[in-house]
Amino acid sequence: MKIDLHIHSKEGSDGHWSLEEIFAAAKKKKQIDMLSITDHDAIHAQEHALELAQSYGIRYLTGVELNVAFSHHGYRGGDPVSLDFLGYQYDIHNHILVEKLKAIRDYRKRRAEKIMKNLNREFFKEGLPEFTSGDIDVIQASVNGSFGRPHIANYMIKKGIVATKQEAFDRYLVKCDVPKMPLSLKEASELIRGAGGKIMLAHPNDPNGTSLVSLSTSLK
Repeated sequence: MKIDLHIHSKEGSDGHWSLEEIFAAAKKKKQIDMLSITDHDAIHAQEHALELAQSYGIRYLTGVELNVAFSHHGYRGGDPVSLDFLGYQYDIHNHILVEKLKAIRDYRKRRAEKIMKNLNREFFKEGLPEFTSGDIDVIQASVNGSFGRPHIANYMIKKGIVATKQEAFDRYLVKCDVPKMPLSLKEASELIRGAGGKIMLAHPNDPNGTSLVSLSTSLK
């Protein structure tokens, strides 16, 4: 059985493909038997994903990816770090989960606006044209799901400011970042488990990403 339980869609977050494209490729090209759409902080694409899974004859798990603020005295000196967690098999109509994710997405937009202001300070130093409210509107119009830095990076490529998404992050988006809405591991766990689902760490074996591999020997 071929399984892929960590896929982002264009409708929900920063994926390159639409749900239709994902399921068509999963069935006809990849021969995937089970999958899950795990968009960042967004579950509004889940109902359509369930319908597509049934029409394509693919087993499906409801999914979502949540960013968690984590701290532990034995991990990176106890400083708060950002970790990604995946939630599965939850009720997509759970009111508490739906409302919390809406609040997180709304904050993402305000965060993006603050990032744009930080970018303008850097552009001013370099003699580059600054972003306007019109630029923000254009980026927002391209976002079907959760507004994030990858959408800003794509726009910077389109405007000719950078050549690649990696360059956008290396030169600008890391230094101009604004903290995400804090969500503790306890809160994330209660949200997913309260909706009848299960939660687990994403990227558990990636020492360079949002991982606990250096803390937990069981992950090595």
